[in-house]
Amino acid sequence: MLKGLRNIRLLISYDGTDFSGWQRQAGNRTVQGEIEAALEKLHSEKVGLTGSGRTDAGVHAAGQTANFYSSIKNIEASSFVPALNGLLPRDIRILKALEARPDFHSRFDAKSRTYRYVIICGSALPWELRYSWQIWRRPRVDFLNTCASLLLGETDCTVFAGTGDKSASRNRYISNAVFFIEQNKLVFEITANAFLWKMVRSITGTLLRWEEKNLAPETLGDVIASGSRRLAGPTAPPNGLFLWKIDYYRE
Repeated sequence: MLKGLRNIRLLISYDGTDFSGWQRQAGNRTVQGEIEAALEKLHSEKVGLTGSGRTDAGVHAAGQTANFYSSIKNIEASSFVPALNGLLPRDIRILKALEARPDFHSRFDAKSRTYRYVIICGSALPWELRYSWQIWRRPRVDFLNTCASLLLGETDCTVFAGTGDKSASRNRYISNAVFFIEQNKLVFEITANAFLWKMVRSITGTLLRWEEKNLAPETLGDVIASGSRRLAGPTAPPNGLFLWKIDYYRE
């Protein structure tokens, strides 16, 4: 919280294909870096942007939340939408802007994060491949959901952490994990208080492996308890993953 400045909250969508992830990185194109560059043009000074969390290279967002402190006093918060979109590349869009309470923090105030992973089972249109994982079979949704139900509750998710994850604790509370069909796509939706690095992609690849090999669902529980990444399934590619929405304790 910075005294005398307005706290502006943004709802952001982006196509992550051509980005090295959300977080600013020297020498690499990132979503945070592009938005901060646009904010600097508007303010004629550097402005820091805080996101609800990081997405990896190639991962998309339908509903990322971020906030920044602004010295601009004479416009409605909603006016930041056209102002920023006029400066941003077309693969980032600001969907909404509003004035948040002074102490609102996009990351620390988040109650839960929801991701969706999109899978095309069979033929795909060329542009769909940018936003989905194409597989050449039709998995059994009921089997996948039996496996997914084993993830619910407080879970040590070490088995799904990417190499190099630096989280102090790898326990996560997963409140929702479900597969469903939407048009011609298989969608995996998962909600948790927070996620480890590559966790959603690791879970997606693992559950599909269990279904493909017809492994007993209860053996998945044993693998989770082992904490051994090598016993789980492959990491699904980034292009099918979307940060879908962020829920907050206080709006």
